[in-house]
Amino acid sequence: MTSTARGARARARIEVTAAIKEEARRQLAAEGAAKLSLRAVARELGMVSSALYRYFPSRDDLLTALIIDAYDSLGERAEAAHSAVAEAEPVRRWVTVCEAVRGWAQAHPHEYALIYGTPVPGYSAPQTTVPAASRVPFLLIGILRDAHRGPGLEVPLLTDEVVPEAVRMAGDVAPDLPPGVVAALVAAWAQLYGLVGFELFGQFHRVVEDREPFFRHAVTRLAHGVGLR
Repeated sequence: MTSTARGARARARIEVTAAIKEEARRQLAAEGAAKLSLRAVARELGMVSSALYRYFPSRDDLLTALIIDAYDSLGERAEAAHSAVAEAEPVRRWVTVCEAVRGWAQAHPHEYALIYGTPVPGYSAPQTTVPAASRVPFLLIGILRDAHRGPGLEVPLLTDEVVPEAVRMAGDVAPDLPPGVVAALVAAWAQLYGLVGFELFGQFHRVVEDREPFFRHAVTRLAHGVGLR
């Protein structure tokens, strides 16, 4: 096979793969992740199922590809926002990343639901999703590291019962940060996605009306909670 033919074949595979994922995202929006079906995707694209299986051998393989794409899209949005304020003080950088997460979720509600919503029955995300899923947490860790090396952090206090777990988490996540900071970061990370999810899925209806300033206030408090001043 000539290099030209190989190139054309590779481009065709990229195009078909993109079409499969686009149709799968449409089905996610219409039916939810639990009802995603390779046969239905193939039918909508005018493909036989056996042809689609050459691209994604199973539904779980397709879900994994969609999940990685979603995490990467979120990570790219957050990283781009952070780059614009990379020289700012730590709290502003933290708030900017959090606002980018919220903005991405509002623009991609079904992808957000796929990665942070109800788990898909029978599906367990493989390790291959971890690098993409880590992009936003690593941004937040980087902000804390810079503060720790520069103006300093006000290390949150820990109760005796949580110290062993905080030490373990710090060893796994960021050994160069105090365990109290890492424990507070893990809690803040969960609270960030709780804030975004509550807004996105309607739990703030008739509770929080002016949501943008409320969100900014809440994530600024999270920044203070992890030791940023």
